Amino acid sequence: MSGSPTAPVPPPPWLHRLAQDTRGLDPAAIAEPLRIPPSEGEHRRAAVLMLFGPDEQGAQSVVLTQRSAQLRAHGGQVAFPGGRIDDGDDGPVGAALRESHEEIGLEPAAVEVVGLLPELFVPVSRSAVTTVLGWAPTPTPLWARSTQEVDAVARVPLERLVDPAHRIVATHPVGYAGPAFDLPELYIWGFTALLLDRVLDLGGLARPWDRSRERPLPERFGRPMRSRPLTSASSDSVTSTSGGTSGTGEDS
Repeated sequence: MSGSPTAPVPPPPWLHRLAQDTRGLDPAAIAEPLRIPPSEGEHRRAAVLMLFGPDEQGAQSVVLTQRSAQLRAHGGQVAFPGGRIDDGDDGPVGAALRESHEEIGLEPAAVEVVGLLPELFVPVSRSAVTTVLGWAPTPTPLWARSTQEVDAVARVPLERLVDPAHRIVATHPVGYAGPAFDLPELYIWGFTALLLDRVLDLGGLARPWDRSRERPLPERFGRPMRSRPLTSASSDSVTSTSGGTSGTGEDS
């Protein structure tokens, strides 16, 4: 998953395959509880950018943000850049690129859009979220441009995310259970971890890990907003829609 970052790097074959294989895919194939929006009741459309690309060392990485601790919804949690789709946006792609520019200074021209994941409904935020798969051929500068929304931004090497030593199931006494990534500098859970877990699986990058390795959700994240466990389409994985919704909370 590595190479030289001195010249633009084309998207890897696995990312193109992922975009092709998930085109028109039933949302239940990504996560059973995150289906299409209900026909009744209010919900809003949102988009997040799952941006891959080489880091400064040439390793394939994904861009993640740490939401501002001052936000009412999911403050301090790790997320993908993104937010609601406004009337003036060119659909999910336009919204994801606009929000990423506003939040982390990402220039839209630096992104090659590879595809879209099926729209997923996140009950906790009443949001129908489209994930935009992007690739940055070079490690373009990123920073916490909107300090009201973002405390930090990081490129996390995929090698670290697929390392079984960093994979756990986060649990809470209210019944929450979901995949998480426990890195020394980042704790990734909720909707963000769900998407990463499924993309790594569907992209053929995931390594076997112990899904019985449960750890309590750190107290700093408080009580999950959904109290019953939810399982993904993969029978051996445990997921949930609780936790951070990757830039789709009420503050976005």
